[in-house]
Amino acid sequence: MKKSEFGRWSRVAAEWSEKYLADIEQLPVRAQTSPGEIADQIPLSPPESGETMESIMDDFARIVPEGMTHWQHPRFFAYFPSNAAPASMIAEQLAGAMAAQCMLWQTSPAATEIEVRMVDWLRQAVGLPEEFKGSFQDTASSATLCAVLTMREIALDWQGNQKGLSQQPTLRVYASTRTHSSIDKAMWVAGLGQENLVKIETGEDFAMDIAALANAIRTDRENGMVPAGIIICVGGTSMGATDNVREACELAKAEGLYTHVDAAWAGSAMICPEYRQLWDGADLADSIVFNPHKWLGVSFECSAHFVRDPESLVRTLAIQPEYLKTYGRDGIINFSEWSIQLGRRFRALKVWFLLRAYGLEGLRTMIRNHVTWSKELCEQLKETPDFEITTEPILSLFTFRYVPESSSRDEEDLNRLNLQLVDAINDDGRIYLTQTNHDGKLVLRFMCGQFDTTEEDVAVAFEVITSVAKKLA
Repeated sequence: MKKSEFGRWSRVAAEWSEKYLADIEQLPVRAQTSPGEIADQIPLSPPESGETMESIMDDFARIVPEGMTHWQHPRFFAYFPSNAAPASMIAEQLAGAMAAQCMLWQTSPAATEIEVRMVDWLRQAVGLPEEFKGSFQDTASSATLCAVLTMREIALDWQGNQKGLSQQPTLRVYASTRTHSSIDKAMWVAGLGQENLVKIETGEDFAMDIAALANAIRTDRENGMVPAGIIICVGGTSMGATDNVREACELAKAEGLYTHVDAAWAGSAMICPEYRQLWDGADLADSIVFNPHKWLGVSFECSAHFVRDPESLVRTLAIQPEYLKTYGRDGIINFSEWSIQLGRRFRALKVWFLLRAYGLEGLRTMIRNHVTWSKELCEQLKETPDFEITTEPILSLFTFRYVPESSSRDEEDLNRLNLQLVDAINDDGRIYLTQTNHDGKLVLRFMCGQFDTTEEDVAVAFEVITSVAKKLA
């Protein structure tokens, strides 16, 4: 393809995208293909000579959409959303055209300075105090790894990076049993080990037991280990479990421990002041992460990582060979020193476009609607025979299961039945749900959060869930 053809094929791609989004409701939400079906349509070896864009686009349209799960479908109620509001997509296209590597201020001054401003816009939007600064990471997993590495270095008096961990004391990090698996992986990658992630049981409110946390810290100190930090969960993936942020931060302060709040999904809802009690005390934390690409509409990937003390983060992660130094510019920020990756995309552009195109009030309305509709669906299922609500809504997420009166009350049988139900619902194609294990029960999750979801889409979810369940019975 020649550079002179770029405009033409960009228009073709834009027209295809416009039609795709207009017709997406007609598609099954989850891909209905079998394993290997897509790969079988792709040649085993690459072409020796270039092919025409007509041929490439034809193959794309013929092969790819059918093999995709459609995350922008308004009846995507699985996992957490990975939204892409139209304004954000336009910004992504522009950033792709410039194809900048935004690792340093000098490699793209606009990218760095807009990122500084956009992080601060989001800080204001969710009500955090001015001392929090931050950057855009790719995902919450990376931000959490940065937090664990910072905990490690502070606890080891900044000797971990220099001397390694073999002769160092054993470090301990604490989190509830309901935290995301990315915490476990961060422990692996940071070299601290799975066994040193201390999982604290939760109470009836699904929050980490603070007394048990305090006891675990005390016991570890008595046994010669070094407590390093606490990961605090706000809106856990399985069913929305949320720790008492204030109590955990106050205990951490008394113990001299670093605190990191993982609010990957729920943090976006904090643009609505009435939901901020969910993370009351977050202003006391050392670092916080939430994903604008989940519930605000920023296209994937874009994770907002706030830190109270940027110097600790930079001291943990910065490395400056001569070719990465910038001379003659005082006070600049090089965001590659705030992240694991050296290379960085121009993520801030899509945040800028999104916030300007929809405004905070427009985004608040969307989130409030999702919460309201999810609660209404929960009440409908609660009043429907043979359905049991296993966890009440936390924001727009709740869990339920099918317990027909005629069925066995054996938990294994009920687990199998509900796995059959979620598979049947997803094979139906009109909506997409996922399951989780809640205290030994296999239950179905419902999470409303797709950017274009309407009240009617949620009504369709009720009809699909109940009608498919009746067919199973």
